[in-house]
Amino acid sequence: MAAKRTFNVERFFQALGDNTRLRLLNLMGDQEICVCYFVEILGGPQPKISRHLAYLRSAGIISARRDGRWMHYRIVMPPHIGASLILRQTLDWLKEDKGMQADRARLTKACCSPAKYALLEGAPLPTTFNETSCEAC
Repeated sequence: MAAKRTFNVERFFQALGDNTRLRLLNLMGDQEICVCYFVEILGGPQPKISRHLAYLRSAGIISARRDGRWMHYRIVMPPHIGASLILRQTLDWLKEDKGMQADRARLTKACCSPAKYALLEGAPLPTTFNETSCEAC
């Protein structure tokens, strides 16, 4: 039987204390997104983006799923009720930030015309938990 991992509150707050990680969470919102979109939108090197995603995973804020060569990420609510409330409030707050809105607009543009972005060639579109396509495009 595997040992149950306890929730690390300090790691949770440290995960929220970095602008790149906040931008990643903002882009995920209620979608599952391939890492290639993060690299394209944030303009950073893939290893750096992957390190930030790994940090968010270790903090219990996101989960990952592999589909062939593509890695997909989505937000998961932490098991701690207080952390879950804080994460929801943080995500709502990010929606109001102009810089975060610009990131989401770039994501919408990229998912609606992936052929314009070399890194996105063949990449699966982000999917919401309720939808399976980019309906907003």
